[in-house]
Amino acid sequence: MPNSRPVQAQPNPFYQRARFLAVAARLEQAPLDQGWEVAFAGRSNAGKSSAINALCHQNSLAKTSKTPGRTQQLIFFQLDASRRLVDLPGYGYAQVPLAVKRAWQEELARYLQERRSLQGLVLVMDIRHPLTKYDQQMLAWARLSRLPILALLTKADKLKWGAVRSTCLAIERTLNQEAGAVEVLPFSATERLNVAQVQSILDRWLGIERSPAE
Repeated sequence: MPNSRPVQAQPNPFYQRARFLAVAARLEQAPLDQGWEVAFAGRSNAGKSSAINALCHQNSLAKTSKTPGRTQQLIFFQLDASRRLVDLPGYGYAQVPLAVKRAWQEELARYLQERRSLQGLVLVMDIRHPLTKYDQQMLAWARLSRLPILALLTKADKLKWGAVRSTCLAIERTLNQEAGAVEVLPFSATERLNVAQVQSILDRWLGIERSPAE
């Protein structure tokens, strides 16, 4: 983690291709389990939809809302014929009945454990409120499935850089005490902080090769 704000690399225009593909209330309704996909998970109102939009250079690909818990299904976005991004249901303090929350959790667990095309998980956390019990549960599921994990700390523009850096280092130390390394990056959708860096990780997971000029 650099002492000063990182120099921003050139974003990959490939992600502008992202288009809505399908929505699934249950895993059985999902697109065919083939190719490669990366999932985005996070507590309600952590900035997950805004992060997806920023990474795909679009304003309304993933629908944002000030109402927590708006995303209640698996939402698939197609990048090309073989590659997808997946917006998972928000979890946490969504104003829905407990039985509905439990159903979401069951589908999330099934998706993470059974989806063969899933290549990695981006765990989106508000940098001011990281590692809630729900985040810890998601990490546990991902580790059981042996998925690579990126902890994406959103809303970094709300803190001074010194606080951003210290928070990231503390989370790295906490997460990497356990089995399986977790990559940690601060992120800001409004300032486009680390958009290209996150895309580079997605490139690796999705098998996307960039030309030397990119």
